[in-house]
Amino acid sequence: MFSLLVNIPADANWAQNGVTVAAGNGGGGATNQLYRPYGLFVDDDQTVVIADFWNHRIMQWKNGDTTNGQVVAGSNGQGNGLHQLDRPSDVLIDKETDSLIICDYGNQRVVQWSRRSGATQGEILTDNINCWGLAMDEQRYLYVSDDRKHEVRRYKLGEKNGTLVAGGNGEGDGLNQLNRPYYLVVDRQQNVYVSDRDNHRVMKWNKGAKEGIVIAGGQGKGSALTQLYYPKGLFVDTLGTVYVVDEQNHRVMRWTQGDNKQGTVIVGGNGPGAGANQLYFPCGLSFDRHGDLYVVDYGNERVQRFSIEKDL
Repeated sequence: MFSLLVNIPADANWAQNGVTVAAGNGGGGATNQLYRPYGLFVDDDQTVVIADFWNHRIMQWKNGDTTNGQVVAGSNGQGNGLHQLDRPSDVLIDKETDSLIICDYGNQRVVQWSRRSGATQGEILTDNINCWGLAMDEQRYLYVSDDRKHEVRRYKLGEKNGTLVAGGNGEGDGLNQLNRPYYLVVDRQQNVYVSDRDNHRVMKWNKGAKEGIVIAGGQGKGSALTQLYYPKGLFVDTLGTVYVVDEQNHRVMRWTQGDNKQGTVIVGGNGPGAGANQLYFPCGLSFDRHGDLYVVDYGNERVQRFSIEKDL
């Protein structure tokens, strides 16, 4: 996603109480439910598309319709048919082709699925990859994290092998290594940002670099402002500010560029729970063009929107 196109003021604050914009009716397979959701994508019209992991489907919620979502891919049982998904972990919208690009994690493949009505199956873009996270740059190159090979590759749509752009030196915590890379963001210069989950840090790999730079965390797992504990969803704005889901601390943090020593908590951090000001093992993260924050609240099986506070 081109997250760098979202302008968020450096001193922005968000409402501490979130509003449920998708699901929140307990875990299940009905159209008003999610079951262990992971990644999400927010379109220009605030349509929210969610990887509904254990329902083996992709769900879409239109802005304002919080009652029922719509199945837009999968939901034909767990399997490897072209009409099926198996534990999808991330999704994005390719506006050029009006299609979804899906990390079909359980099938070790990336698939493309038309958003036009009547589409009943997807096509495989690349397979034999333990894909977890996806991103696309302005040139429409696709970036995919492989959480078993501990690497990120860039693909031209249609090519099978891709180019290594981060990690690829085995599991580890060296600057040239990753350990369970999860979610991704790519900026206009094709620099890659990765939530390096089991290293409890966020890494930035400049285009063509052989090693990355730690831009958040990296101080071991913990709950101090200098630490992350299983970072997941990731976003970077036009200023280069990093927003990251700190899963085990049930919070979302902001780390400003140049100050990678400590972050600030922007929402959550009030212990695990189902209150409007709480999160419970949050995962995915995105912003809309207005700067409102969307968080996949995995443990509560809902998506929460936290409104950016406008200056009066």
